[in-house]
Amino acid sequence: MKYPFFLLLTGLFLLGNMAIAQNNEPWTSSQLMAPAFLAEKITSNQTNGMLVLCVGPGALIKGSVNIGAAHEAGNIQKLKDYLKGVKKDTEVIIYCGCCPFDKCPNIRPAFTALKEMGFKNARLLDLPKNIKADWLDKNYPAASNSNHN
Repeated sequence: MKYPFFLLLTGLFLLGNMAIAQNNEPWTSSQLMAPAFLAEKITSNQTNGMLVLCVGPGALIKGSVNIGAAHEAGNIQKLKDYLKGVKKDTEVIIYCGCCPFDKCPNIRPAFTALKEMGFKNARLLDLPKNIKADWLDKNYPAASNSNHN
């Protein structure tokens, strides 16, 4: 009788730890922004009051500002310096797109910095695969200097 009870407790413990691990991101699901939504905002010139910042290897989205790879401490400081005079209720959208979310070294430190700075409308562009598959291949607005062929 002890063995099935032990198995049940072990299973519940493992499930609980998996749930905690899955919710360990610095952003919530409501802070993810769909690429199609941002693309529509850019296409219809409705980006006033929002900042789109690239925290990866290069700004490929039209109108975005290249901060640099956020896994480098100097670029986190660059992000903080760039946002120093920005109102805390400004919608700040960050993206990287170098690789899948679960492997990206840039989005977590950048999003954490936004939270620590008190930005109330911090968003992460939902690019689960990469910038090419989730943005460029869909012909969403790209920076004029980007070449994705």
